[in-house]
Amino acid sequence: MELYGYFKSIIEQDACAVVICNLDHKIIYMNPAAITKYGKSGGAELVGTSIFDCHNERSNEYIRKAVSWFLKSKDNNVIYTNHNEKENRDVYMVALRDDNKELIGYYEKHEYRNPESRKFYDMPD
Repeated sequence: MELYGYFKSIIEQDACAVVICNLDHKIIYMNPAAITKYGKSGGAELVGTSIFDCHNERSNEYIRKAVSWFLKSKDNNVIYTNHNEKENRDVYMVALRDDNKELIGYYEKHEYRNPESRKFYDMPD
């Protein structure tokens, strides 16, 4: 299996939503968690559409500013965008770069802050 397959599997198993956009601001990938999370907005059918269609103008302006910041330096890679109190999660915008560290896109990363409730190595039969 190529390394790509391992990375794809990691993203697809992630319980947090991952939405990847190219520099044209088109959604090019949504993992299963994102498809479920954004199901009422179209789910998998959002792939190929503009991320700007999913946000209000204020949010779209922040997205544009973040991408401009990513472009300013190869070291500008992560921006904290908000905290969702109801779901106790932080949201980040993360730059995606090629092997030469050139910006190729970005994605939205969610990190939930609730402690795990399962027991260590609790594996159902």
